Amino acid sequence: MLRDWVAIESDSSNVQKRPELHRMMETVAQKLRLMGGTVQLVDIGEQELPDGQTLELPKVVTAQFGNVSSKHTVCIYGHVDVQPAKLEDGWATDPYNLTEINGNLYGRGASDNKAPVLAWIHAVEAYQALSMDLPVNVKFVIEGMEETGSNGLDAMIMAQRDTFFSEVDYIIISDCGWLSRRPALTYGTRGNCYFFAEVEGPEQDLHSGVYGGTVIEPMTDLIGILDTLISPSGKILIPGIREAVAPLSDEEWKMYQDIQFDMDNYKNKIGVNQLMYSNKVDLLAHMWRYPTVSIHGIEGAFSDPGSKTVIPAKVTAKFSIRQVPDMDPAMVKKQVKYMKNYLHSVFAKRRSPNKLKVTMVIGAKPWLADTHHPLYEAGKAAIKRVFNTDPDLIREGGTIPIARTFQDVTGKSIIMMPIGGFDDGLHSQNEKMSRYNYIEGTKLFIAYLNEVSQIKRTSV
Repeated sequence: MLRDWVAIESDSSNVQKRPELHRMMETVAQKLRLMGGTVQLVDIGEQELPDGQTLELPKVVTAQFGNVSSKHTVCIYGHVDVQPAKLEDGWATDPYNLTEINGNLYGRGASDNKAPVLAWIHAVEAYQALSMDLPVNVKFVIEGMEETGSNGLDAMIMAQRDTFFSEVDYIIISDCGWLSRRPALTYGTRGNCYFFAEVEGPEQDLHSGVYGGTVIEPMTDLIGILDTLISPSGKILIPGIREAVAPLSDEEWKMYQDIQFDMDNYKNKIGVNQLMYSNKVDLLAHMWRYPTVSIHGIEGAFSDPGSKTVIPAKVTAKFSIRQVPDMDPAMVKKQVKYMKNYLHSVFAKRRSPNKLKVTMVIGAKPWLADTHHPLYEAGKAAIKRVFNTDPDLIREGGTIPIARTFQDVTGKSIIMMPIGGFDDGLHSQNEKMSRYNYIEGTKLFIAYLNEVSQIKRTSV
């Protein structure tokens, strides 16, 4: 089954592959129908392309198994679209032909997120194969646009808040991974405010030999203001950002200290000989629970091979601030406004005749759960039962916007329960899911449904 799913090139970023994406959603729906689920393909409208054309968005698959009012109802979220992949990108195998090597199943989407979605489906099938009633009612929400921003999904969740989601008690997301070889439960993600800063000068690109030294260059202005965002040691220089973050508590420090994490392996994996911080707690804290500023690129600058003596007329920097759960959304909004004011004030000091324009293009909120909630206690019990160990309680440094949407719109409790390995290579070449994680992960999901069924109603 995973081989068949990986073979579908459901790349949501490539409009040429949109028929494959529609086929992927129909394949998911058909699988759930054959299992006896109540299945719908929900129309979520159209996507507007940069050239003004519109394209039908892939339908969202919803399904339900069981409708017993005395049982808890869980809703499992997943996605089956993937990042782009080509053999010539550096893959050792065809990315759309699932290939097993040394117990690892290589293929685009294997870990992110097709195998975890299938593992949940297999968990329901296991109960069916044993002629056992599901211990809880199970609902699925499976989308096909997660990798490009989940277009249309927020509106769909809002529209079905009082219908499909009304009876849901808990929401489970398995679109993440372990931190080490130890199983993990994820309880927090950072948000993301993504900015464009555009500096515009001359009407056209200029020859540096003819005009160099006579004009104030947009690129020089842009580099100058970018240099005021973050220090070489990683300290955010924008006033008001770090001040909004709650200090690290003793309980958190202890939790981070107990997490299994090898800093040398981490360095080797990413190919560096020095990290920003030299101890585990500081590194994990700055990866998960402190905001960061990252500069991603400059559009309009000459970046092709070879040399070109050009003064670009207009350049646009792309950078982001990863927000953290402690930052109140209203405060974040204020900080976005402050960011614009800050850059304009820095730019003004340069006394440049060029024009600066700052826009925010993404504003995804952070998410944080209570690790003492019965949902997490059930998770710990299921991991202990399947893996005979206690899990690491971890956060994600990245952003999974759907978690905050579910929280804000439905008000339901959420848990992130990953089964992907720490070395699965999500979004990278040679993405894989180990056979071990796939099989044991399915057992974990089976056990977890049983543990959730035992949560007392009064503790919801």
